[in-house]
Amino acid sequence: MAGSIIAEPEAADPTDAQVAQVRAFNRFYTNVIGVLHGLYLDSPYTLTEGRLLFEIARHGSVEVSELRRALDIDAGYLSRVLTRFEAESLVTRHRSATDARRQEIRSTDAGRAAMADLDRRSAAQIAVLLRGADCNRILDAMRVITAELAQPGLGDVIEPGSVATGSESAPRSVTLRPLGLGDLGWALQRHATVYAAEFDWDASFEALCARIIAEYTTLRDAHPDRTAGWIAEVDGVSAGSVFCVPDSETTARLRLLLVEPWARGLGLGAKLVGQCLQFARETGYQDITLWTYDRLAAARTVYQGAGFTLTSEYSDHAFGHPMMSQTWSRPL
Repeated sequence: MAGSIIAEPEAADPTDAQVAQVRAFNRFYTNVIGVLHGLYLDSPYTLTEGRLLFEIARHGSVEVSELRRALDIDAGYLSRVLTRFEAESLVTRHRSATDARRQEIRSTDAGRAAMADLDRRSAAQIAVLLRGADCNRILDAMRVITAELAQPGLGDVIEPGSVATGSESAPRSVTLRPLGLGDLGWALQRHATVYAAEFDWDASFEALCARIIAEYTTLRDAHPDRTAGWIAEVDGVSAGSVFCVPDSETTARLRLLLVEPWARGLGLGAKLVGQCLQFARETGYQDITLWTYDRLAAARTVYQGAGFTLTSEYSDHAFGHPMMSQTWSRPL
């Protein structure tokens, strides 16, 4: 009937057998991912400490009371962990700008690096765990569990480094900003770390990135209006980078595109490349070029989506591996 309201059936209480099955699964899964082994992912941190590092890093700045509420941590234990983090220069403490009685915790570069290392270890562990499994079936089951049991709040993300997806997930805050103090060092460290973990590239790649960054600073000083760089942030945490420098009077060069593994799937690569193209157009460049390698398939997809085409390539042996060196370009 039009205008009628149909009452939702009340959910039945779980049976003892259902509760026992869930508890059995919990015992099985916690053993599979090794959270009973003391330290998390062979790192210096327990699972709780790893989760705290992640929550602080992804929020940029978070009140102590909010951490305690969201993760249901004993106040004394939380204080001891934060004191340790502060002593190890992983976090800093500050009085809240809105209420001097409250304390905010902010992640440092070292804290973000520790979180990124945990993220890399976790991704590698789960990749091994899923090898040979029906991933679609597993993910469908996880979506059902998340939808049925999710409770809103700071702790929505299930594990350190994971990015929730799907209609039931809270939207992530994605922003781009100009380079600031410390960002050049962050970009160098993250390029070296991510590419070593994902492609087994050796230290010569870090040396190359260091030279590119040094060249960027020289060009920025000589041509401040024609040189720029940006950092992508997800929920206030640095998650990607891109640079635009002059290659000639009429040609711009895109350099050092990076998206953190934990932030992929949010369109950061396309946003960063789009920002670079917009800057190049507004600055008066006529075309833009970039240099990459054929192994970087995800980046190539972003470049193709932004209108770049392959203009030349040659066989090369770089960073410890045989690859195809490629140049991609497009008019502006």
